[in-house]
Amino acid sequence: MSTAAHQAKEPLDLGSVAQIFGLALVIAALSEWFGPLPIELGIGKVVLLPMIWALLIGLTIGLLSKRMPGPLKISLQSQHLAAAILSSALFLFIAKLGLLVGGSLPKLAEAGWGLALQEVGNLVGCILLGMPVALMLGIKREAIGATFSIGREPGLAIVGERFGMDSPEGRGVLAEYVTGTLIGAIFISLLAGFITSLNIFHPLALAMGAGVGSGSMTAAAVGAIAAQQTPEMAKDVAAFAAAANLIATTLGTYLTLFISLPLAVRAYRFMEPILGRNRKSVSIEDEATPAVKLEVAHTPNLGLGMRIASWLLVGLMVLIGNRIGYGTSMIEALPGVAIIILAVLVGDLIYVGTKRKLPAVCWISFIAMAMTFPQTPYAAEVAELTGKVSFLALITPMLTFAGLSLAKDIPAFRRLGWRIVVVSLMANAGVFLAAAGIAQFFVHTL
Repeated sequence: MSTAAHQAKEPLDLGSVAQIFGLALVIAALSEWFGPLPIELGIGKVVLLPMIWALLIGLTIGLLSKRMPGPLKISLQSQHLAAAILSSALFLFIAKLGLLVGGSLPKLAEAGWGLALQEVGNLVGCILLGMPVALMLGIKREAIGATFSIGREPGLAIVGERFGMDSPEGRGVLAEYVTGTLIGAIFISLLAGFITSLNIFHPLALAMGAGVGSGSMTAAAVGAIAAQQTPEMAKDVAAFAAAANLIATTLGTYLTLFISLPLAVRAYRFMEPILGRNRKSVSIEDEATPAVKLEVAHTPNLGLGMRIASWLLVGLMVLIGNRIGYGTSMIEALPGVAIIILAVLVGDLIYVGTKRKLPAVCWISFIAMAMTFPQTPYAAEVAELTGKVSFLALITPMLTFAGLSLAKDIPAFRRLGWRIVVVSLMANAGVFLAAAGIAQFFVHTL
């Protein structure tokens, strides 16, 4: 057994678990207490929401860990634990979105082609905006891996099988993965908030653009868009983003494999002689690759007991944040949080029972949607109870754990070079803007 695999199966340290949850609880509550900070930028504005405060505070503690007093020193093991908890905790956000989708299915059906075709934006947006920038900066075949998708786990698997992770394409997708992990949520939140403030796109078009297939990035974008809407429109934004994200999660991997990656290869062959002919060739340093592989491999797999514990403790964080940031008492919101956790538990058990043939987020989404589908008994009561839990209050804990996990990726991030970071951000922006642009043609009838 490899060292990485052995470490991944080691028992969790209870001290690290208590430290991470304790820190996350304090950071999330403090961030909600800070509240949003709008910053005017000429014709538009960005809003630093509590979720961004939470991410930044967690990242700062991780970066300055060696100088921090004992309780604030976050070991590498604790950072990997935070990443694992984030993956599990995101299920609560998925369930909340599913509950919103269930009651909005009639309106979503009206979107029809808008929801279906926005995924085309996810497929080509990365390439259209990211590939030309990469070639003009002198990046060669790494541009294929960095711009064919937003570079989440399925993208790593696809490129690894097709080209190998030690190839230029493999280094490109690893660079996109690290960049997206480290600053993707912050970037997409600021971009989505700024674009929303310009009033160019319909909020529902922006919502569909936010469903990029990455849980943390979708959460960040939805929060930034919804924060500038009325409460009723904010619910619709969450519902449409959830539907778009479900499409990206279920069909996106196959569309990426059979359409997006071949398209990126063809785009490179066509554009490189034109845009990269007289550019000095630069590449991502080879030594970054083992570091990134190592970090990904060390993230532990949480057992069912630990997953349940994480859902309960994150539920407590949501109740506290919901009270501080949105004025809903913990007792009043408790039934809604319990229903959300129940949807996650049932979906996760089905996922395990069906031998993981369909992603857990799909089962959780289906269960949650069924709970609030208009024809389901007590759907109205479930919708009322879960409606007392702000989905923005759910996002803050997610990005808290993201912030606490990010410092481990800084060494690899430094080796990537500024060029590939720019390309990665352009690719992420391309996905959001292209999907929103396509959806814009269809939302005027809603």
